Amino acid sequence: MGAQVHGAQGFDAGKRSKIAFSEDAMNTVKKIMSRYPEGRTKSALIPVLHVAQAEFGGWLSPEVMDYVASVLKIEPIEVFEVASFYTMFNLKPVGKVVIEVCQTSSCWLNGAEDIVKYIEKKLNIKVGETSADGMFTLKVAECLGSCGTAPMLQAGASFHENLTYEKVDKILADYKADGRLRSYTDKDYKNTL
Repeated sequence: MGAQVHGAQGFDAGKRSKIAFSEDAMNTVKKIMSRYPEGRTKSALIPVLHVAQAEFGGWLSPEVMDYVASVLKIEPIEVFEVASFYTMFNLKPVGKVVIEVCQTSSCWLNGAEDIVKYIEKKLNIKVGETSADGMFTLKVAECLGSCGTAPMLQAGASFHENLTYEKVDKILADYKADGRLRSYTDKDYKNTL
């Protein structure tokens, strides 16, 4: 079924057998699944996809999506439909830190477009690309819900608001020095104003 669902994305059945959550991640997945009535495991799909994305390098390969389907006892196409609908899920490899700059009204009016251009120049990439060192991927996002502190960006679970070029320099330097994969499931997130 997987090869038909994922088509040109290069599904490899051999890789599927090697994919498994770590013990900690599986415990988190079981805890998430326990929130829902028996037979309703599909309801856990979005939070489980966040765990999978954090666990398997920041993106959801066809094999990972099929693995998630097997854990939740749903069809692979159901996972792909959700993962491909939401922009918070990455269906191709990304950098360790995905920088999402809000581009809607408040942020745009307060300079988000200039912030995006600044980051593009600083990292020598365009929106949708990953830096040569594999550290950063730059995206733009629709409203991230921080209109009063615009412009802002999100990296993993962290919000960085009231952006200036100097703040962007510090944010990028801090993530670069840290060197870790950042995700929506980070428990050590930090919000900066």
